[in-house]
Amino acid sequence: MKKSILCFAALLLVAVSLSAKEPMKHLADRVFEVARQHCIKMDETLDDTTFPRSIKNGKFRTSMASWWCSGFYPGTLWYVYMYTGDQQIKALAEKNTDKLYGESQIIRNHDIGFVINCSYGNAYRITGEEKWRQPIIDAAHLLCTRYSPVTGVTKSWNTRKKKNAHMRFPVIIDNMMNLEILTQAHKLCGVDSLKAIALSHADTTMKHHFRQDYTTWHVVDYDPVNGGVRGKQTAQGYSDDSAWARGQAWAVYGYTMMFREVGEQRYLDHAEKVAKMLLERLPEDGIPYWDFDAPDIPNAYRDASAGAIMASAFLELADYTKDRKLAKACRKMALTQIRTLASDEYLAKPGENCNFVLKHSVGSLPSGSEVDVPLTYADYYYLEALLRYCGKL
Repeated sequence: MKKSILCFAALLLVAVSLSAKEPMKHLADRVFEVARQHCIKMDETLDDTTFPRSIKNGKFRTSMASWWCSGFYPGTLWYVYMYTGDQQIKALAEKNTDKLYGESQIIRNHDIGFVINCSYGNAYRITGEEKWRQPIIDAAHLLCTRYSPVTGVTKSWNTRKKKNAHMRFPVIIDNMMNLEILTQAHKLCGVDSLKAIALSHADTTMKHHFRQDYTTWHVVDYDPVNGGVRGKQTAQGYSDDSAWARGQAWAVYGYTMMFREVGEQRYLDHAEKVAKMLLERLPEDGIPYWDFDAPDIPNAYRDASAGAIMASAFLELADYTKDRKLAKACRKMALTQIRTLASDEYLAKPGENCNFVLKHSVGSLPSGSEVDVPLTYADYYYLEALLRYCGKL
């Protein structure tokens, strides 16, 4: 086992070394062409109600529109169209976005932001076509129904489920990502409560979700009666006190995004502190272990999805921060992550990997769900990072 892991590491170093010599324009063209081919073949595996999810036991796995990741494939299509201008890809993006309209009219959980902002949000931002506008506003108003002025945050999971029955008002760090649909809708319709709720959630999360070293807990459970904190724990990380990699990625991305959206300096300051923590802890090739405190490092699984999210966030943060040293470090790390993910170890060739772009992501290792498999959000944020690097976002 150890011998195979050492061979994997050696091959990865060779692949990254070769990728480091490739001009970035060539790399971006290559990755987006691979993504274009994957996206076209992926659509052929779907019907009018399904979306790609992952691979399970070697077989392609789909989801319905209600799954929290359903917006990422349409979003990936919009990103590929944005880079390539391919009209076939645009048609697929429109078709798969339309399949999600019903999700803008019903609230299941906080992930309505992921579902609608990645699909309809990108459709509207990229095309400017009016037909994509209203579902964004509708979804944002639905998300507000999960907000409590007592806790100051929007509720994440529905506590009636058996696994969450002990919680009363759980909020996960992932929920920072869903604030963007509130701020975007505020800009579209001018309803001040949308922005106010986003600010309240970001401020309350900043207060209760972070440790002194700026790592974040995964879940904070609030008391819906008095707003107090009942407990802090993990669901997808190694332990309640560990730094689950994707949670840290959501944190640096979420506060960078909030600074972009509302311009409040405290969000930039916080994003900078989280970024500095990450830059100190990331491995040389930039792709984090699934949990920074996993007990079996360096033999632990890597999480390409967390690396892709961080790369996009680092590039955006580098444009905002006035700390030149931090900006340089963020750009350097993002470039390393982009190049690593463009290597053969992570980037799937056309016709492989059930038409997902990236390999080696981790959904929830503690529950044995989606471990070392492709995930749609890894593809989405990787292409987003490339668009940022190329100055297209």
